[in-house]
Amino acid sequence: MQVAQSRHKSYADVRQRDLEFHVGDKVFLKVAPLKGVLQFEKKGKLSFRFVGPFEILEQVGLVAYRLVLSPSLFVVHNMFHVTMFRKYVVDPSHMVDYEPLAIDDYLSYVEQPVEIFAREVKMLRNRRISLVKVLWWNHKVEKATWEREVDMRARYPELFED
Repeated sequence: MQVAQSRHKSYADVRQRDLEFHVGDKVFLKVAPLKGVLQFEKKGKLSFRFVGPFEILEQVGLVAYRLVLSPSLFVVHNMFHVTMFRKYVVDPSHMVDYEPLAIDDYLSYVEQPVEIFAREVKMLRNRRISLVKVLWWNHKVEKATWEREVDMRARYPELFED
């Protein structure tokens, strides 16, 4: 029995890592999803595994830390065990640069086409319909749409000056 326990302990010790954080470090907080329990604004399998990042306020003992939580989490106690953390590494590529949208009084904005990067002709019984694939402003290539060429020429003739 002792041989089996020592073998199991040696396997577990290989995977175990000593976690140590300092005051001011940023960490993600692990939130274990419980079935049917609403935690951190999502339910069930759609709930987050980690939330944050949060700043470490102080170390309490060897393995407990106090975090600075956001006001929306005021019902959650702010002291956690070290195994509930995942270190947050600041990476400038995680920052998203964006241009603000021009929103009108009705809280909507006008979609502007950027370019046409594909053409296609569809046969519909005895009619031929020419389509163009349009890349829209503030959208990725995956969100490009197929539009009728006649409509696009009428609305945006500057795209067809070539």
